[in-house]
Amino acid sequence: MGSHADSPLYWSVAKLQAAYQSGELSPVEVLEEALQRIDRFNPQLNAYLGRLDDLARAQALAAERAWRSGEPGPLCGVPVSIKDTFHIEGHVATYGSLAFRDNIAESDSGVVRRLRAAGSVFTGRTNTSEFAQSATAENRFFDDSHNPWDVTRTTGGSSGGAAASVAAGLSTLAVGADGGGSIRIPASFTGLFGIKPTYGLCQDENGLSAMSDFISPGPFAWRVSDARVMCGVLADTTYRRQKVTKGLRVAWCARPSGCPHDPGVVEVTEAAVKLLVEMGHCVAEHPLDLTGWEAAFAPLVLHNEFRERDHLLETSADRLTGYERRSLEMARSLSAEQVEQGHREHAVYRARIQRLFEEFDIVVLPTTAVTAFPIKERPSKIDGQDVHWLWGPFPGTAPFNVAGNPAATVPCGFADSLPVGLQLVGAQMSEELLLNLAEDLEEALAIDRTPLVDKWAMTATVEG
Repeated sequence: MGSHADSPLYWSVAKLQAAYQSGELSPVEVLEEALQRIDRFNPQLNAYLGRLDDLARAQALAAERAWRSGEPGPLCGVPVSIKDTFHIEGHVATYGSLAFRDNIAESDSGVVRRLRAAGSVFTGRTNTSEFAQSATAENRFFDDSHNPWDVTRTTGGSSGGAAASVAAGLSTLAVGADGGGSIRIPASFTGLFGIKPTYGLCQDENGLSAMSDFISPGPFAWRVSDARVMCGVLADTTYRRQKVTKGLRVAWCARPSGCPHDPGVVEVTEAAVKLLVEMGHCVAEHPLDLTGWEAAFAPLVLHNEFRERDHLLETSADRLTGYERRSLEMARSLSAEQVEQGHREHAVYRARIQRLFEEFDIVVLPTTAVTAFPIKERPSKIDGQDVHWLWGPFPGTAPFNVAGNPAATVPCGFADSLPVGLQLVGAQMSEELLLNLAEDLEEALAIDRTPLVDKWAMTATVEG
């Protein structure tokens, strides 16, 4: 294994587990290949902040025994990388912050507990922006995570390392968390499937508190069927696969809220939407107005930071990133009335977006306004128009964190040789429908990612 492109790290969960069951492969062998690939490629990708080799080897041996005894869990023996905002008992949880470089977790947080119980093998702790506060994945440990399609470009964030670990075949699956787009943005930028479940459905008990009014843990995967398994584990349920046969009412908007989008992104997503029509769904162009989410998002995120981390300005200011320091300084000026107003705006916005799903079953829009941009070079213009430095590239993700709806990104093609994602949004608690429609679309699109697999073969020489 490892010397050819068809690494089992790229196999589906079903194929991998069939090989375990037949004895063709062992979880121990697959883990060792993952560790070899991490040794070889992580220096170019910054996907992982830390290793878990001893724990992973113990988990792989336990998985091997479970397959022999006929008692495997739903992710038994499957390599899964863990975003470094989750707690793994006895291991460091840095949250992407130098201030927590020696922070040892006393117990598993809820996400890790569920993944461990399901038989996952933890390949390592993945790169994240500090306290998950940025839509790219830079921190003070080292550079941003690098995009496997072009290592001069960002993965997006904050779960950027998670995306890189799966896209480059350093892990079969990854778990991230999405408070403003932190799963969907990097999944879109790296050509993966990612889903943010309904707010509150997947819990991370006793974990990091950040964006706690909006955040949802969720999976990164090469294919929807694999993400379906992890979603079920995180939500303590099972999601059945079946074709979506009835004509869904689909709202499509190429430029939500009139925000500028790269013409290549629009062209690729429009072509994917035509497939929904061919499947028999009723697609209507809809002038999707998502404005207003910032009135809830900004004060409540800042208040969360103030509540949890204001003390760091006194004890560790020199170890913080510039963006975290600025956030904490801004948070100090928030009044109680501004926070209360944020809660009121949150309730109003949620109700407004839910009314959209009285008229439509699914809302469809580009996941991001651009493809992956060069590291540390966020676009200031898109399609010739000035955009906000922070949210300009990502106008369509945070609104659904504020609304609380499940939202997924499906890779739907390429613009200038970089992946483009199509975002599918459903009514609250419609994960099964969203997964099924995404898998229908995935099958119809049949995106060829062979060049990426070849690029990160162990025999390859990796360039940009």
